[in-house]
Amino acid sequence: MSLITVRNLGVTLGAPLFSGLNLSINAGDRIGLVAANGRGKSTLLRCIAGLFEPGEGEITRSRGLTVGHVEQTGPPALSGASFSAAVRDALPADQAEHESWRVDVVLETLAVPEALRARPLSQLSGGWQRLALLARAWVREPDVLLLDEPTNHLDLARILQLEGWLNALPRDVPVVIASHDRAFLDATTNRTLFLRPERSQSFALPYSRARAAVDEADASDERRYQRDMKQAQQLRQQAAKLNNIGINSGSDLLVVKTKQLRQRADRLEETARPVHLERSAGTIRLSNRGTHAKVLVTLEDAEIATPDGTALFRTGRQFICQGDRIVLLGRNGAGKTRLVKALRAAIGGNAGPDAACGIRATPSLVLGYGDQALADLPDDDTPHGAIIRRFAVGDQRARSLLAGIGIAIEMQGQPVGRLSGGQKARLGMLVLRLTEPNFYLLDEPTNHLDIEGQEALERELTAQQASCLFVSHDRSFVRAVANRFWVIERRRLLEVEDAEAFFCEAAAG
Repeated sequence: MSLITVRNLGVTLGAPLFSGLNLSINAGDRIGLVAANGRGKSTLLRCIAGLFEPGEGEITRSRGLTVGHVEQTGPPALSGASFSAAVRDALPADQAEHESWRVDVVLETLAVPEALRARPLSQLSGGWQRLALLARAWVREPDVLLLDEPTNHLDLARILQLEGWLNALPRDVPVVIASHDRAFLDATTNRTLFLRPERSQSFALPYSRARAAVDEADASDERRYQRDMKQAQQLRQQAAKLNNIGINSGSDLLVVKTKQLRQRADRLEETARPVHLERSAGTIRLSNRGTHAKVLVTLEDAEIATPDGTALFRTGRQFICQGDRIVLLGRNGAGKTRLVKALRAAIGGNAGPDAACGIRATPSLVLGYGDQALADLPDDDTPHGAIIRRFAVGDQRARSLLAGIGIAIEMQGQPVGRLSGGQKARLGMLVLRLTEPNFYLLDEPTNHLDIEGQEALERELTAQQASCLFVSHDRSFVRAVANRFWVIERRRLLEVEDAEAFFCEAAAG
């Protein structure tokens, strides 16, 4: 039995986000919702939750149905509340007074440490704040759960924990998940909806298998479209020939035939629709300056320590060579960020607090650095200013480059802080490209990128034969890009054959 039925739903905000959408949400469904940034995923979830009125169509819910909706950001009024209080606040007044044990049960199932439960949300990481929003939704035991980008700000261990939690939910509770994390979708869904302005596609498959199916369907549609358009062209050519003959001969029969051929061509062109092309959120391109050096960075058993001098691990003797794409793995607190900072200091010739003895970079190295917070792009700067002040590209070229990454002219003079996460991430990638590095140092580079952007970044790093070291919790990205694997383990930096053993250990806790 369908718990929620969506019929001919459509929303237009400037441009159509989706139209004619039909969807049934049934008991046991785990639906992955896939689209590029800004293409309607959050809007559809809000429609299903009853928080947004669609422009067309209708949504029918079973009588008495309750919906738990986890949005990307929580109510600002909760920032001063403790973790436990924020979850308790989501309960009806009578339950909050007499059944507060529900809060403890939910926090236990989400493995929230006792030490964090009394702390204000404003003092917690983005990942824990996301889990607080999830706990608020689940504490009311909803019949349907809607999750909007649930893995945002979560590290790999928490993502794997969330996968286990979702897969342990009662099977009759349907879950709809909007996410750009391909591995997470594969692990948690059994249906996939590709949301499109027209003719959204749905498959009873998890993401990767559904992606192969939709690609094949799109290829078939493209072949059919090209065949129909070719046939329409041939009909028009035949009609033109008959028309000339009819005019010269004065034959009424040929005039009728000509009209019929043109009508057939018109019908073919009216019914033939070009294949769906994802409206790009902005191009991602990188560059590779190249270098004659074979060894780019040498690590001579460097000691990596915290800012106060506490030793975290030693690197042993390691080399980063041209063409290496090294992923740095390790649990939270192992020292990944400290090693990245030490490498950045060494490459930049910086003898500051992040420098570490025993790290030596070749003099020809030109660094392209991107951190997950995009700290090099201050919120009060503008996209146009960020480009024009750093690079000699000229005003018009800067505007063209920004438009190419999806930042429209009217946004180019606005503060960076007003950009969406995806726009800001693409701006960071543009800065990297214009730097023209020969070595990339990337900390969580896929944060805020949609699947299209992640795949574009993967292609650029591999096609450019870029040398890089990166930190990422995105398993699909790691598998697609890395050709060497470093793990921080037992206070040592070790090279391993691949990342799979680390992923398995992280999943096991």
